[in-house]
Amino acid sequence: MMRLINCTYKKHAVEILDILNEAIEHSTALYDYKPRAIDSMVSWFKTKEQGCYPVIGAVDGQNKLMGFASYGSFRNWPAYKYSVEHAVYVHKDHRRKGVAKFLMQKLLDEAKAQNYHVVIGGIDETNTASVSMHVKLGFTHCGTIQQAGYKFGRWLDLAFYQLVLDTPEIPNED
Repeated sequence: MMRLINCTYKKHAVEILDILNEAIEHSTALYDYKPRAIDSMVSWFKTKEQGCYPVIGAVDGQNKLMGFASYGSFRNWPAYKYSVEHAVYVHKDHRRKGVAKFLMQKLLDEAKAQNYHVVIGGIDETNTASVSMHVKLGFTHCGTIQQAGYKFGRWLDLAFYQLVLDTPEIPNED
């Protein structure tokens, strides 16, 4: 059994941090080198709150966080106000069980509800599971930055995938 929740700092910061740190230490899903400290979650959640960005979690029957998804600004210039960059991370014990897709579907619903037009994902090119899930959700490859990062003794290529939504109904330049 899996259900969706809205994550909060008080209830989920430690679990989110554990998921992120495992990804930092053992994968190229994040291009960080060192695990993050719990203090980093204060500003992370504050940024999400200030931007009205969702932090959606998937929990199991014991309310254990299986994964989470969120988005934030793509770039900080006004003309990008309809674009967001998303992230989705799944606990190592729950990968390949549909958790990421479940989270992404809700995240895309949130993006539409908030009138975003483009959802962007930056994915390490070797992360074939993530690439496959994004393609199944309708994302298209829109470019790769070759050798954008260096981790685990090798250069990493960062592929960008985007999904264009049918929102907002009437965009503006305010």
